[in-house]
Amino acid sequence: QVRLVESGGGLVQPGGSLRLSCAATGITFKINPMGWYRQAPGKQRELVANILRGDGTNYADSVKGRFTISRGSAKNTVTLQMNSLKPEDTAVYYCNAGGPSIGAWGQGTQVTVSE
Repeated sequence: QVRLVESGGGLVQPGGSLRLSCAATGITFKINPMGWYRQAPGKQRELVANILRGDGTNYADSVKGRFTISRGSAKNTVTLQMNSLKPEDTAVYYCNAGGPSIGAWGQGTQVTVSE
């Protein structure tokens, strides 16, 4: 059974940076896509960024130029580097492996951007 282990997140001031990491365990093959979604209070869960087979990437318009998604050195790991954070980036961030419809989800990690 696939299990996603997330790390990172926390409290940061506007303009600061955070790094989220996710590792998928329990599988031997390379899983695609892997990505990050977020859900703010009262809002629907939305795609932040994902990385596809062949290493193509997608980003939400709101994070383009500020966030970077990349694969880790170990198989089935992914990192989200978040720079120039804004208060509107505050949300619970979820790692996903295999796509939002049938894939696996992490437990979520809180990112709070505030003075």
